[in-house]
Amino acid sequence: MTTPSPTAARTTGSGAAHRLGLGVLVDMPWSAEGVGGRGAGFVDTDDGGDIHPRLRAFFRRHGGDFGYAAHSFQPRSRALPRAVDYVRAYDRFGQALPAGLPRAFHHTELNMGTPERYDRRPAAEFANELHARYGFAWVVEDLGIWSLRGCPLPYPLPPPLTGPGLEIATRNAAEAARLLVPPLHVEFPGFTEGGSFALGGMDAFEYFAGLADGADVWVTLDVGHLLSYQWLRGRTGPYMYDGLEALPLRRCRELHLSGCQIVNGRFRDLHHGVLLDEQIALTTCLLDQCPNLVGVTYEDPVFREDGRLVEKSRRNYDRLRELVAEWQGQGPL
Repeated sequence: MTTPSPTAARTTGSGAAHRLGLGVLVDMPWSAEGVGGRGAGFVDTDDGGDIHPRLRAFFRRHGGDFGYAAHSFQPRSRALPRAVDYVRAYDRFGQALPAGLPRAFHHTELNMGTPERYDRRPAAEFANELHARYGFAWVVEDLGIWSLRGCPLPYPLPPPLTGPGLEIATRNAAEAARLLVPPLHVEFPGFTEGGSFALGGMDAFEYFAGLADGADVWVTLDVGHLLSYQWLRGRTGPYMYDGLEALPLRRCRELHLSGCQIVNGRFRDLHHGVLLDEQIALTTCLLDQCPNLVGVTYEDPVFREDGRLVEKSRRNYDRLRELVAEWQGQGPL
């Protein structure tokens, strides 16, 4: 496995020269009340939008826990995204954070897994305009099929796990990295049984490594996504570590952890805020195997009106904080 080349360092560069520690990523749906599936989001207002008071309370209570923050892009209408339509709300998201906290951006419009022809220039230009305003440390998006023939999917599908599928997805990722000004992190796709399906028989870990090397990009490893694939392969319990060496570990700059659950033996990526013991265990392993890692992201926390995390999520959230603090204290990259 190769390390990113000087070209990658220039075109998809690190976005950080040191370990940022624990970060937070929040999904931000739009509504008149700002209430989404997890209780907080962007609020439509006459002057351009705001964040829900519950999220502001969360940042007041927990903002000091984090070394960086990000939110996922959610469209506020069916219109082609324009930065001018989003920046007032995005400004207020940033103002709720501790002063000077670095920001990243989770895109959902690059559609790098699709086998169809797809014009990524508008999505890249949108992200670049936002980057000029906020100085994103990186842009991340799952390697998935987010839309087909212009119709968004309810959950991004993995790309076709075939030779031609790999060639197309590699070109797509390289194009996205080339179009973006901030560094691109390509995220390992999800394989939640019952929530998505995959075509083709290539090993997804080897597929992802081939894409990362072929496109010369950095990557994000979502721990729940990795475990969902391992569960599909029957790699449960002590076997969940099998095959990890096939992943592009030296290219990994970020880990994601979102709330997951095992239901009747099936792995569910529910984003409900509660981390599994298996996620903490696999994260412990990956921290030792990803030498270029800069951050570990807690994705989609669930919290109450006063901003306090729901009770069920606190135990493993605290374990994650301690684990990442120990890793961060080991020194620079």
